[in-house]
Amino acid sequence: MKLNTRFARFWKLLGPGLVTGASDDDPSGIATYSQAGAGFGLSTLWTALIAFPLMAAIQQMCARIGLVTKQGLTGTLKKHYPRPVLYLMLTFSFPAIVMNIGADIAGMGAVGNLLIPTIDQSYFSVLFTLVLLGLIIYLPYAKIAAILKYLCIVMLVYFIVPFLYKQDVGEIITATFIPKIEFTKEYIAILVGILGTTISPYLFFWQASVEVEEMNVHKKLMVNKRIIQEMEQDVDFGMGFSGFVMYFIILTTGTVLYKSGIHQIDTVEQAALALKPLAGDMAYLLFAVGIIGTGLIAIPVLSGSLSYIFTETFGWEQGLNKKFHEAKGFYSIIAFSLLLGLSLNYIGITPIDALIYTAILYGMTAPVLIAIILHISNNKEIMGDNTNSKLSNVLGFTALIIMTLAAAALLYFEFMA
Repeated sequence: MKLNTRFARFWKLLGPGLVTGASDDDPSGIATYSQAGAGFGLSTLWTALIAFPLMAAIQQMCARIGLVTKQGLTGTLKKHYPRPVLYLMLTFSFPAIVMNIGADIAGMGAVGNLLIPTIDQSYFSVLFTLVLLGLIIYLPYAKIAAILKYLCIVMLVYFIVPFLYKQDVGEIITATFIPKIEFTKEYIAILVGILGTTISPYLFFWQASVEVEEMNVHKKLMVNKRIIQEMEQDVDFGMGFSGFVMYFIILTTGTVLYKSGIHQIDTVEQAALALKPLAGDMAYLLFAVGIIGTGLIAIPVLSGSLSYIFTETFGWEQGLNKKFHEAKGFYSIIAFSLLLGLSLNYIGITPIDALIYTAILYGMTAPVLIAIILHISNNKEIMGDNTNSKLSNVLGFTALIIMTLAAAALLYFEFMA
């Protein structure tokens, strides 16, 4: 009974951090991790250990900004920074997030077609888009949050898939704790891709804004140590969960596909399909269902973050806790971003192209945003007594340096090499 009570309390504690972490492993992210595993075996497993503390530190800062200022990251930028900075973020974020949505919808549609071949993938894409649009617009925030939270359970399938195939435990442990870096264009490019996928700007905006939603829903007027500690536990668990999913996807594709001579994976459906003859129907089905589940979590986060950015920039009514007629602009942007993302495949932008363009745009904005988040988090005029700890600053500046180097490498490989 005590164990059940403890679990119930812990489950209740989880919220924005868990959903944010789960959304980070969207179909586009799964494609990147599958490319890493298929292309380089287990040699990128160690990146999950490196990424976790950096992700957690940045997301905690964003969450704290939302809790203390009672407004999203965009609202804080608007209030304390020059307008050109805000408009620059808006200019880069809009196409990046829309293309990310488009790639995720296309991935879900393609996987739906794998599971039910008699239905064309374009029909699945339209179906998923309309279902998500209806749920986001008509359900109140509390129900949306609960649905997203329970959908995270679907992602546990990725913890099972690798063990449906014979594994070399010693090799896995070595690859996890002893980094093996190849100084080639392809390997550096996949490292940059992994970093860009795990530390994504849209998550910064979502985390801050959704913490404000939580405060409003639960009528928390004052921020105290207990609320901050609960947020930190939620974020740590969410980012840890995200890191484990990433780890097990690389492990699955790095053992099953790489060792079978399949080194080129471009899309999530290719990864799922390649698993079928090698690891069996169960592994294939679980991998495919996981892709659809992650898409259902990630797309509301992507479209919601974009809507928060726009509405805070222009001072419109916003919030998933409001009804459509109370925040028409907010929901219109969500609808527009979903429909525009859906249309990308019909105008000649493939999911692979969308992933590349998204990575470039995220790569260019992430270092700037991390620098601003660090500045805000250490500003006593804004944050009062809730400024960063020394550890948060060390991790934050490490993330800034790594993401700056990653952005430079990405631009070099795309345009100069």
